[in-house]
Amino acid sequence: MKREITIIVPAYNEAAYIGHTLQALRDIPALSGSRLIVVDDGSTDRTALIADAYADTVIRLRENKGKGQALRCGIAAADKSEVYLFIDADTGGTAVYAAKLLAHFENSCADMIIGRLPRPRRGGFGLVKWLACREIHRMTGRHIVQPLSGQRALSHRAIEAVRDWNCGFGIEVAMTIDVLRAGLVVEELPLPFCHRELGKTWSGFWHRGRQYAAVRRILQSKRVKAR
Repeated sequence: MKREITIIVPAYNEAAYIGHTLQALRDIPALSGSRLIVVDDGSTDRTALIADAYADTVIRLRENKGKGQALRCGIAAADKSEVYLFIDADTGGTAVYAAKLLAHFENSCADMIIGRLPRPRRGGFGLVKWLACREIHRMTGRHIVQPLSGQRALSHRAIEAVRDWNCGFGIEVAMTIDVLRAGLVVEELPLPFCHRELGKTWSGFWHRGRQYAAVRRILQSKRVKAR
């Protein structure tokens, strides 16, 4: 019997990419009959309007709440799905690799599988990733290669293990720590997902600065709770 699958796509001002991403997800035969939820996190562009043409449900948040809260809203709307796929809105046509992410999940004993993306062509300096990798290893004993990846497949019990959703861009690090601390199985799977690369531009520095701050906050919170 086919398990109930929900795909959640959090999006903020992704009008340029969201249509391609959602079409790629709709083209996956294994996801036929699955529920596709887009959470528009207070966008000021046409993200929600474009998503309406593809998604089963589009949740519009009046103001930007952050990625973690957007995912949480999608989960609440899913009503206890058995399998959750988290896919970033800017993956475009490469969102089709969600099929391989799901197939690996269905054939493994893992509660969370992280899609490990190729090395970016126009990346930053890797400070946020380095910090996240180091602290996750310190707290859980596990070395996760790409703790910032937003492409994930999770079981319902993995979702229930996550304690902190209100952490913006720190959500991937938070869920990784929580799921590992719960004693659940986490795996990584190399997949050629791609997303918008900001590189060493002002926009890129601004984005990574916000991401660094969010990750630092959640790591501090996790250290305190572990005492």
